[in-house]
Amino acid sequence: MLITTTNTVEGKKVVKYIGLVTGETIIGANFFKDILAGLRDIVGGRSGSYEQVLREAKNTAVSEMQQYAAAMGANAVIGVDLDYETVGNGGSMLMVTASGTAVVLED
Repeated sequence: MLITTTNTVEGKKVVKYIGLVTGETIIGANFFKDILAGLRDIVGGRSGSYEQVLREAKNTAVSEMQQYAAAMGANAVIGVDLDYETVGNGGSMLMVTASGTAVVLED
């Protein structure tokens, strides 16, 4: 399945707009404890362990969105947007949301 941030796909025509699809994931407080413990890994101002967890959260949200789109009969999701927000008491959790429009592209 094609997942793209653009609203069109070059060389392909959208033959059916199915609707909005989303995927969400929330990483709990242990995530932040792990990050603090992983500060030893910082190289050049970057934390490899922090980036890895964010990447996994993003992949989980996109995968969930893709599964919903496939269940609706889509073969692509266009106009994808990713949002990262803190939630919970004192921002103790991170929420990653992926949203887009499920469509059927011509073969």
